[in-house]
Amino acid sequence: MRHRSFAAPLAALSLLFGTTAAHALDEITVAYFLEWPLPFEAAKVDGTFEKELGVKVNWRSFDTGVAMSAAAAAGDVHFLISQGVPPFVTATSAGQNLKAVDIAVSYSENDNCVVRADLEITKDNAQDLKGKKVGVPLGTAAHYGFLKQLEHFEIAASDLQIVDLAPPDGAAAIAQGNIDMFCGWGGSLARAKEFGNVLLTGAEKEDLGIRIFDVISTPGSFADENTDLVTKFLKVVNDQNAAYAADPAPFIPVLAKDSGLDETVTKDQLAGFTLPTVEEKLSDTWLAGGLQAYLKSVADFFVASGNIPAALDSYDGVVDASFLQAASEL
Repeated sequence: MRHRSFAAPLAALSLLFGTTAAHALDEITVAYFLEWPLPFEAAKVDGTFEKELGVKVNWRSFDTGVAMSAAAAAGDVHFLISQGVPPFVTATSAGQNLKAVDIAVSYSENDNCVVRADLEITKDNAQDLKGKKVGVPLGTAAHYGFLKQLEHFEIAASDLQIVDLAPPDGAAAIAQGNIDMFCGWGGSLARAKEFGNVLLTGAEKEDLGIRIFDVISTPGSFADENTDLVTKFLKVVNDQNAAYAADPAPFIPVLAKDSGLDETVTKDQLAGFTLPTVEEKLSDTWLAGGLQAYLKSVADFFVASGNIPAALDSYDGVVDASFLQAASEL
C-alpha cells in the first residue's frame, strides 16, 4: 500500500467524539502496551491503583496509540499510558478532547527502523531504500520518526512501498522476508533487530531534532469531572517511577512477567528508557512549555507532509499540568 494520509482514521474518530459517556466512578479502564515495561506495572500487579483510587481498574492492551485514541473517543478508556506524541497530535488536531497530563517515558533508542541485513543498506547508502517495502504503524511515533529520517536522507515517501503494520506484525514480516524495512518499538523492535540493522542510532536521531517520547493522556471531559482521581492516578505512577529509580532490581521480574518479556529483554528495554522526575516534567522542558511547542512542530510537519489536513494554532489547550502539580503536593 502506498503512503496515505490519516484522513480516513480521522473521519472515523470524528464520528465518535460526541459519543463519550461518563462511566460510573466505581470502575475505570486504562489503556497500555504489552512488551513495554514501565514501573507503573508493579502497581498494576499488586493492586496499588485500586487501593489508592478506590475504584476497580480494568487494563486493556493496545498495539498502537492510534487505536488508543479511537477507544478514548468511544468512551471505552479513561487513561492512555504511553501514548505516542504523533497519535496524540493527530487526534487533538482533528478535534478530539484529549489532554496530555504527564510524560510517560522518553526513548529514542527504543523506537526505530530496521533494514533487512541482506540488503546491506546503512546511513551511508540510504538512497538504496527507494523502491523497498516498509512496514510502519501509521500515525504513530514510529511513523513520525520514519518520515523525519526520510527527510534527512532526502527520500520521498512516495519512493517506497509503505504498508500499515502494527509492530508485532511488522517484526514477523521482516523475519519472514516479506518487507525490507521495519519501523516500530519495544519487543517487536528487539525481534526485528535480529534480522537487520538500524539506519540511525537514538543519539543520531536526537541530533536531528527527532525526539521520541510518550505522554499520559485522558479525555478532557473525564479529567474535568474527576480531578481528584486523575491526580491520585498520576501520584501512583510517579511514586512507582521514583521507587524504580531508587532500586530497579525488584521491579525487573514483575515487569518482565506483566509485559510478556523475559528478564534480559526487559532490562535492555528499561536501559533505553528515560523517566523524567516530576520536577523535570513540570519544568519548561516539558509541561511548562516544551511539550506544547513540540506538539506544534509535529503537527506542522504532518500538515506539510500531507498526513493531517490542519494543525491547531496552539497546543497549549491540550496540555494540562495542573493534575501532576497537584500530585506532587500529595
